[in-house]
Amino acid sequence: MGLAKTEIFSDQQNTISLYAKVFGHPARVAILQHLFNIKSCVCGDLVNEIGLAQPTISQHLKELKHLGLIKGSVEGTSVCYCIDTDNWVKMKSIMIDFLDQDIPQGDCC
Repeated sequence: MGLAKTEIFSDQQNTISLYAKVFGHPARVAILQHLFNIKSCVCGDLVNEIGLAQPTISQHLKELKHLGLIKGSVEGTSVCYCIDTDNWVKMKSIMIDFLDQDIPQGDCC
């Protein structure tokens, strides 16, 4: 597979693509849902909640944190994760603008 050539696309197109990619794995969706359901930061073991190995969970957390949808803080020997509300609101706005486009009416395939 070739390079994505992201430089030929707009910042908005690249941003939407990154959000779509992060939602493209059910484990990341499950992690986000769990964080929303507990309505607080999770400092415990997500392995039992999600059902994947710790290294796999860590990789998914890394992807979510890299995109800014979650944030983490160190408490003792563990890292606590929660939804980054500011970035979540920003992501929602961008995705709603994109997904809320009207489908043009007319003669098309």
